[in-house]
Amino acid sequence: MARIAGIDLPKNKRGEIGLTYIFGIGNSRSRQILDEAGVDYNTKVQDWDDDQLTAIRNVITEQYKVEGELRSEVQLSIKRLMDIGCYRGVRHRNGLPLRGQRTKNNSRTRKGKRKTVANKKKATK
Repeated sequence: MARIAGIDLPKNKRGEIGLTYIFGIGNSRSRQILDEAGVDYNTKVQDWDDDQLTAIRNVITEQYKVEGELRSEVQLSIKRLMDIGCYRGVRHRNGLPLRGQRTKNNSRTRKGKRKTVANKKKATK
């Protein structure tokens, strides 16, 4: 089993898809990595030999931020926005969407489960 950046890649996937299991690597970046390492996209992860695996590992560690390092950088960026009190930081702090989406009907992913507020009962005469 191939292990890159602390992640076990799935054996039966093509190399191009298998690399996307690493945080910070998508389809286009996985193709760039495989091009630089000289590995075919369609070769399955289980068919990579040790030379190909070390070449891929070297390309990733030298040129890209992935996994823990990238996660911490993203968290620090969000924290900076919250500290300076800009609009995006305030929306992060309140758990609301920050890119202009409406919140009256949708945005359940950011807001969480509905919190129902009961109406006042009318007094009977």
